[in-house]
Amino acid sequence: MTHLDGAQGATAYVGRFAPSPSGPLHFGSLVAALGSYLDAHAHQGQWLVRIEDIDTPRVRPGADSDILNTLEAYGLHWHGEVIWQSQRLERYAEVSEQLTQQGLVYACQCTRKEIKALGGIYNGHCRNLHLSGEHLALRLKQEQPIYHYLDALQGRVDIAAAEAEEDYIIKRRDGLFAYQLVVVIDDIDQGITHVVRGADLLIPTARQIGLFQQLGHKAPEYLHLPLAVASPGFKLSKQNYAPAIDKQNPQPALVDALHFLGFAPPPELLSYPVADILNWAHQAYQRPALRRALEVQVSEDALGNTLIQQL
Repeated sequence: MTHLDGAQGATAYVGRFAPSPSGPLHFGSLVAALGSYLDAHAHQGQWLVRIEDIDTPRVRPGADSDILNTLEAYGLHWHGEVIWQSQRLERYAEVSEQLTQQGLVYACQCTRKEIKALGGIYNGHCRNLHLSGEHLALRLKQEQPIYHYLDALQGRVDIAAAEAEEDYIIKRRDGLFAYQLVVVIDDIDQGITHVVRGADLLIPTARQIGLFQQLGHKAPEYLHLPLAVASPGFKLSKQNYAPAIDKQNPQPALVDALHFLGFAPPPELLSYPVADILNWAHQAYQRPALRRALEVQVSEDALGNTLIQQL
């Protein structure tokens, strides 16, 4: 498997939504999906969907189908075919081998516990040990450190030097390819030009930009949306058992997501069909309206109906 017959070259803007199938879509996922969908359509671009199921221990059976059904219930229809990372292992192995042949990859035996004891940043201990054998991680030599980049919403994002220069894992000890590798390969193969997603990925984005450069490709433009949190610092996520959004009655969550993104939908939109709500959103959408606060709070008793409360 090499490159996808995707959207590359077909349009000036190719965006994507890439959920992990570790549970149903929750309100935070809807915000990311809606933000990326609206931004793609505002630029007359394509909006692709990718299922990021590379971390197989976290995958829940049937969650991918549920996610796709939920997107359809909310009127968020994608272009082209959905791809699954689990079907692209040969491609990831091909790029990993390419980097290895370039002398950019080495085996590492250091455990998370050992690295944590050193302050949480890997110090390059195994870089020149020439280790081989089973149950070793593979690390990429960081030769393209990114110390800062410009986010389309957050502005300049600065990265601490130690983190920017850290050699990071591209294949785990359990044999699974790491997210930082596969997300870049997927974005290259799908011709992604713009990435709109949650601000929890602000710092990891720097590594992805560096990997694009190492692979000889231009990185997409990034726009990181504010996060929905249940309480300060407590991100809504599948791991935190955030409640699923309602597929049977999508209007309330859809309107709340528009409020969250900084728009002012009229109250009567709640009684409109989903298609009409999205038509209103298409006309109202402007990047400057996106809320610049890094966190908002979803009140605990409102988790069932996704009412938003500004911190």
